[in-house]
Amino acid sequence: MSGQDRYLRVRASDQTLHWIEAGRSVRISACSTALRGLGEQQGSQQTPRGWHQVRACIGAGCAVGSVFIGRRPTGEIWSPELAVQYPERDWILTRILWLSGLQPGFNRWRQVDSMRRYIYIHATPPSEPVGVPRSHGCIRLHDEDMIDLFEWVRPGCRVDIVEA
Repeated sequence: MSGQDRYLRVRASDQTLHWIEAGRSVRISACSTALRGLGEQQGSQQTPRGWHQVRACIGAGCAVGSVFIGRRPTGEIWSPELAVQYPERDWILTRILWLSGLQPGFNRWRQVDSMRRYIYIHATPPSEPVGVPRSHGCIRLHDEDMIDLFEWVRPGCRVDIVEA
């Protein structure tokens, strides 16, 4: 099956990520989009809408709970003790799918560029809920779903982020 037969749809209205293959949903995962809602503007801390693609898959072989800063593993593994030590961190864990917008002027280029905004699909600590808007713009998943998703997608996989 070609990569074009697979894509992802993020539905902000019910905080779900749909894994779509050959036109049908084969799995649904709870996710968390931005606390501030949907929007494309640089600095908005909102989740950008529209069609994107996975630009890069980062973290293959890293341990579950690996902490990333600047798309690089720090060598730390998330724990409640580490969270207390760094209470202000926006935890990016386990794996990263870095998204790039595909719609010029809407989610690509200039002040609306999803890639330059560092919009990812990534894992979040088990202490953080998914299924409710909580992120700073990214799409958050539980570790297990993130690991499975990382194996399912390839760079270039399309991602459609919609309200409903």
